[in-house]
Amino acid sequence: MTTAESRTAPAPPRAAGTDQATKETLEDYTLRFAPRSYRRWTPMVVATTALGGIAYMADFSIGAGIGLAHGTGNALVAIAVAAVVIFVTGFPLAYYGARYNIDLDLITRGSGFGYYGSVLTSVIFASFTFIFFALEGSIMAQGLKLGLGLPLWLGYLVSTLMVIPLVIYGMKALSKLQVWTTPVWLLLMVGPLVYLIAHDPGTVDSFLRYPGTDGDGGVNTASVLLGAGVCLSLIAQIGEQIDYLRFMPPKTPENRRTWWTAVVMAGPGWVVLGALKQAIGVFLAVYILSEVGPAAATEPIQQFRSAFDAMMPSWLVLPLAVALVVISQIKINVTNAYSGSLAWTNSFTRVTRHYPGRMVFVLVNLGFALALMEADMFSFLNSILGFYSNCAIAWVVTVATDIGVNKYLLHLSPLQPEFRRGMLHAVNPVGVVSFVAASGLSIAMYFHALGDTLQPYSPVAAALIAFVLTPLTAVATKGRYYLRRADDGIAEPLLDADGNPSAVTFDCHVCLQSYERPDLAACATHDAMVCSLCLSTDGAADHVLPAA
Repeated sequence: MTTAESRTAPAPPRAAGTDQATKETLEDYTLRFAPRSYRRWTPMVVATTALGGIAYMADFSIGAGIGLAHGTGNALVAIAVAAVVIFVTGFPLAYYGARYNIDLDLITRGSGFGYYGSVLTSVIFASFTFIFFALEGSIMAQGLKLGLGLPLWLGYLVSTLMVIPLVIYGMKALSKLQVWTTPVWLLLMVGPLVYLIAHDPGTVDSFLRYPGTDGDGGVNTASVLLGAGVCLSLIAQIGEQIDYLRFMPPKTPENRRTWWTAVVMAGPGWVVLGALKQAIGVFLAVYILSEVGPAAATEPIQQFRSAFDAMMPSWLVLPLAVALVVISQIKINVTNAYSGSLAWTNSFTRVTRHYPGRMVFVLVNLGFALALMEADMFSFLNSILGFYSNCAIAWVVTVATDIGVNKYLLHLSPLQPEFRRGMLHAVNPVGVVSFVAASGLSIAMYFHALGDTLQPYSPVAAALIAFVLTPLTAVATKGRYYLRRADDGIAEPLLDADGNPSAVTFDCHVCLQSYERPDLAACATHDAMVCSLCLSTDGAADHVLPAA
């Protein structure tokens, strides 16, 4: 059954904490492949759950900030440019996550970064989750202050603590939360906009003519690129979409159409709704600008308070506005806390070879987010996002290029994703060099190190450098650093007849649990198999197959 060398040594004793680590990772498959036996949801339930995570209010603030600074024309073009880039780069990542049932970190390992190289990008993604948790928490605190009179510091604390009970559980709990709250959220978001346009068409003219504080109403390249850079900070959102898409059922001839619809809609398609929300943010900011001033016009609670005030009795206005903000914050921040905990756990376990439990990093992520909120990050939102976007763009474009170009065009990168320890080199220069060069140079441009003229072009530089260097480095290295060995020692094929990950199960001789074929490799010291988590936590590397 395996090609591993048979030894007479007895099976090793189970490590302390193995039972707890196994139990916890089998709730949401932290660090590992999500097996077919767990993936019982229909494609549309998975898609609805994934799209529920983009109910965040930050888009309204981002759009409003760009629109007020650069004018409506520049803002709309910037939003459209960013949306196209995010859709194109997100498509291959979403496909790989849904097809092979692994998260973005596991995809990144085998798509140019190596087993330890992707720790760098895991930290980038974890940073994304707590930055946006802090942003959403700030928006909720603004709502609680306006609606209930809570001071901001207490609102920050409430918005952080209320998420903890909801994020303890994995996909089973989150799917129910997202499915049931989505219709209410959509009604509260879209209703006021439709009413304003229908009852006061003049608001559309005012919106389209708004010139911005930094412009004259015309569209210019620098303003568009500065705005697009802020929007592109959301490019890492595809990682959170994949955290749900990895639970897609197998793609078969019978469900092929529904499967593809769900993957496109909930994968790269999230940006369509995101771009629409950003445009609505510009519209609402212009609508309330004369009433509340430029500082408050970027606050979603103020935007929707004014919109509700135009269409319903005054006693309903604040409760509905606060309800919208609270529902949105809960829907996205359970996702931010969940995905962030996965990213931190992934990184920590690989580096230390110890699994501390996902809840530890839920609290770590929330601690970082709360610190940002108390530091009033909302007041310098666009600066944070503009800087962060350079790192996020470099990472996502590198992985997307490796999949689209190095795998499918150049055939230098293995077509099937690999994530198991022992199968991958520690570091693959293809992804690491491309990412470091793209993010480093673009950040230097962003901080004016290469002159004021080039500063607006930092997001373009991040994307272009990553897109060019990824295949060039693969060609230069001849693809030698993708796989440490091509044979995992198990005769059973990885994929079934339909190209889906095999559902055949084997026992791990370390934790004594059964796992499906893609989650195991042969043991180096026993005629047996070891699961991916036990390989990750093998401090002495006793079970890790040697290089071939």
